[in-house]
Amino acid sequence: MHILAENLACRRSGRLLFSGVGFALAAGQALVVTGRNGAGKSSLLAILAGALKPAAGILRLVGADERTLPEVVNAVGHREGLKAMLTAEENLAFARDVLGRPALTPRAALEKLDVAHLARLPVAYLSAGQRRRVALARLFVTSRPVWLLDEPTSALDAPSQALLAALMREHLANRGLIVAATHLPLALDGALTLTVAPPEPMEEQGEMW
Repeated sequence: MHILAENLACRRSGRLLFSGVGFALAAGQALVVTGRNGAGKSSLLAILAGALKPAAGILRLVGADERTLPEVVNAVGHREGLKAMLTAEENLAFARDVLGRPALTPRAALEKLDVAHLARLPVAYLSAGQRRRVALARLFVTSRPVWLLDEPTSALDAPSQALLAALMREHLANRGLIVAATHLPLALDGALTLTVAPPEPMEEQGEMW
């Protein structure tokens, strides 16, 4: 399986965030996307997820039979996207039912991130780091080979970052693909890098996706 991107451009609210972005990513490879705030890192992930249409360019998925790129993507955004009044386990069950192609049970997925003891607690009661680990556990309730991660280490302490790095390396060893937007190192030896930059100077602003 390969993802090929050629000359991608993104426009949000009438403003051109980036243009001319291209990369080739094969099974077992990771792409680390860097750039200043507002440069369009999150928007690039949204394009890959099918949540945003590129203003220009070509995006192709090769070797996935009849599946489209959004159908093989499992995304964890900068915002966790969890339902506060549902328990951690219920949130993962909901994600599994929406995404399809079930893999681990919600409880087993929580165990992967060392938060199985929080399974029956409403997410509203969890700390920022605990919520982040619950969100990352969504990666394991469904069998989708492409992980899109927006600031995946946000709110994680050092041991949790090390655990996540090990899980990402395991996914790559199993022929998965990872695209991660981040300001911090991810301890992924051999990862490709892509710097997203605006075509002209722009003020610092928060990501929109």
